Amino acid sequence: MKIMLLMILLVVSCGHTYSQDQARLPKVFNQTNGLALDGYDPVSYFQKNPQRGSPDLIYKHQGLTFYFQSESNRQTFINSTDAYLPQYGGWCAYAMAQSGKLVSVDPETYKLINGKLYLFYNAYLNNTLKKWNKNENEYLIQSRNNWIEILKKSNYE
Repeated sequence: MKIMLLMILLVVSCGHTYSQDQARLPKVFNQTNGLALDGYDPVSYFQKNPQRGSPDLIYKHQGLTFYFQSESNRQTFINSTDAYLPQYGGWCAYAMAQSGKLVSVDPETYKLINGKLYLFYNAYLNNTLKKWNKNENEYLIQSRNNWIEILKKSNYE
């Protein structure tokens, strides 16, 4: 009887931990009401140019909704989700390197580095991608370290 009770408690606690992690991702990911990338198709960044997706072609991943411009892109994303997710939860890579702050981005200001998508703030004559390009290697290290700290604080890592 005690073993059965312990097994039930273990199953319940594991399920609770999993659902907490699922609920935590959108708090770390740059999104609006659960919509990731302001509705841009994540796969399109790896094609010619980023394109807005359609609310008729969606995929939900860990509490986030992604839009796609084609069924082919949707299937590509489903098959390799991690390959298409933006770095640092879709927050500005330059701000992540400079201060570890979660700064919104212009979804059309981006850079692909080693097959990974990095997004940047670009408003009010402040294109942070231009600043990033001046010292990219150092910023890659700084931004990664700062992102790891954010994940630790959010208990998501």
